[in-house]
Amino acid sequence: MTAPPLNLLVDTSAAAVPIHAVASERYDAWLADQPARTKAWLASVGFKAEAGSTAIIAGEDGGLSAVVLGLGRGDDPWVTGNLGKSLPKGVYRLAGAVGAFADFPTWTALAWALGGYSFARYKSESQPQRAALVWPDGCDRAAVEQAVTASTLTRDLINTPAADLLPDGLEQAARDLAAQHGAAITVITGEALLAQNYPMIHAVGRASSVAPRLIDFTWGAASAPKVTLVGKGVCFDSGGLDLKSASGMALMKKDMGGAATVLGLAHMIMAAKLPVRLRVLVPAVENAVAGNSFRPGDVLKTRKGITVEIGNTDAEGRLVLADALTEASSENPALLIDIATLTGACRTALGPDLPGLFVDDETLAADVLAAARVAYDPLWRLPLYQPYRKMIDSKVADLNNAGDSPFAGAVTAGLFLKEFVGADLKWIHIDSYAWNPSDRPGRPAGGEALSQRALFGLIKARFGAR
Repeated sequence: MTAPPLNLLVDTSAAAVPIHAVASERYDAWLADQPARTKAWLASVGFKAEAGSTAIIAGEDGGLSAVVLGLGRGDDPWVTGNLGKSLPKGVYRLAGAVGAFADFPTWTALAWALGGYSFARYKSESQPQRAALVWPDGCDRAAVEQAVTASTLTRDLINTPAADLLPDGLEQAARDLAAQHGAAITVITGEALLAQNYPMIHAVGRASSVAPRLIDFTWGAASAPKVTLVGKGVCFDSGGLDLKSASGMALMKKDMGGAATVLGLAHMIMAAKLPVRLRVLVPAVENAVAGNSFRPGDVLKTRKGITVEIGNTDAEGRLVLADALTEASSENPALLIDIATLTGACRTALGPDLPGLFVDDETLAADVLAAARVAYDPLWRLPLYQPYRKMIDSKVADLNNAGDSPFAGAVTAGLFLKEFVGADLKWIHIDSYAWNPSDRPGRPAGGEALSQRALFGLIKARFGAR
């Protein structure tokens, strides 16, 4: 896997070039205190201090003397996200941030490092060197290191093609993470899933040449509050016998984005040593096509005992999550979170940047949305609207995994999952795209850890730190 781009953040450098960050409404006052030469240069290039804009100031010797960074209104956390790529190679330091938000030093480092991520595993040419930043004064270094490492793990897993990351590869990533933090891990594989009553995970993954499995690891004191994370681990989704189109299949290496996000979140929790009993469950499968594929019209029994008619084999993620959520609920955790690249309907409604948040508890909903705002990791709440439950009724079984209505696909998927969650549990369901369609500061195109920082903030706020 890629080394986290923390090498772009350095302890010190005597030759570091100062970066003067200035909000637009404070720019004129700041400029009035600058040397005449600086004033003249900034005027000649028409610098306006718009968010992310930069001006390079040359010294008397012709060398690089300083950088002026525009902050716009001062509320954009990503303004330094492109600087590692766009500034000349060298070392820089934050010399001041006039009109910026309070946590700007931490975000300066975080955005700089996240913007320096590059998935170069399959590139034959060496990648260009990036500009480095001295750790800013007042920066929460531990938080940056945890978030960057987690995001790198998640991005790498999502970006890796299925040929190199089928269920066995996802298992190895989980084993590596568990070993790093001293977590205990078990994996139930292949026919053992039937013997231990995980029939839906088995049914979805049995057609693949790589056996389906349930990855299960725990960490932390047994007496601590239980926090359980469940991540959809569909390592490739062909759609099954309801085969996707070529365009619909193009990004399906990312259909394990929920599992990847959960593993990164687990790293943050363990690295921060939060006082919780963490459990991570990842049903890892490939939804492939073969003679033993599950079929439209089949009726499957679940771990909970509920029967499910298969309305569409391309609605497989909720099937594997159902068995995992049933097991997760058996321990009555203090908080249960599942993350999944679950529905195209959610992307149609909210676009790629906003994961859908489904939660019945009003206090919990308010807490997670507050954590999302603090982390600049947005979520948008959608309803678990119970009257729509009838849309996934079946005439021959207890439930249909897809139903026959074209409406409210993200909501009905959430309602399907709710059937497998214990009553009165604090449960959050995240429907995420897990992908950046294009390059933006701090967020290069490709796999993305959407909701990860928000959920970490929620868990830290609810359960505290040692």
